Amino acid sequence: MTASAAPTYTTLLVERHGPVGWLTFHRPGAANAIDATMFAELDRAWVELDADPAVRVIVNTGSGAAFQTGLDMVQLSRDPDALRTSARQTKRAELRLTAWHHRVAKPVIAAVNGVCAGGGLHFVADADIVIAADTATFLDPHVSVGQASVFETVALARTSPVESIMRMALVGRHERMDAQRAYQLGICSQVVPAADLAETAQRLAEVIAANDPAVVTAAKRALWAALEV
Repeated sequence: MTASAAPTYTTLLVERHGPVGWLTFHRPGAANAIDATMFAELDRAWVELDADPAVRVIVNTGSGAAFQTGLDMVQLSRDPDALRTSARQTKRAELRLTAWHHRVAKPVIAAVNGVCAGGGLHFVADADIVIAADTATFLDPHVSVGQASVFETVALARTSPVESIMRMALVGRHERMDAQRAYQLGICSQVVPAADLAETAQRLAEVIAANDPAVVTAAKRALWAALEV
């Protein structure tokens, strides 16, 4: 498959493979945690891919061993303006990180390639379809660092058994869920060998992209509206 890339991002890879747009977290040395730059670039990338008429489906994944591990609090602490912005948006429930936050109309597939922790669960909870590598793991360490887990776990509890999500939220970093358990709980709909994840996500996205885009968007909006109610 051929790809085109936008060279204007430093913490993300934003590419197009046929009708499929790829948004890849690209800070592998920091477990793809969200620093001040990624914070701003995510805001641009979702809008760019959603507005691109050549893109019909978006795949979200990570580089390296991690999928996404939430805010990089060490880096953000060195950037007071970014930290204040993040804190204000969190307090007011005005986050601008995920496709759902940006009301992306196109289907979004989260391809969880590795560790998904804390705020990274936002991107799983807010995707339309989630598939995972057999090496992926899920955990919510908020309580282990003195923070309450709220947005991510509330969103996950819409589609997964509440007790299992509650356990993850209360046990914190000591509860690490593997991909197969996530599949059993409905957090993801498919588990594939890690080497096959990208190809599987691309193939699934192409199947969806072959459908009428207006009908696909209408179906997505109706289902999300029902969940929000």
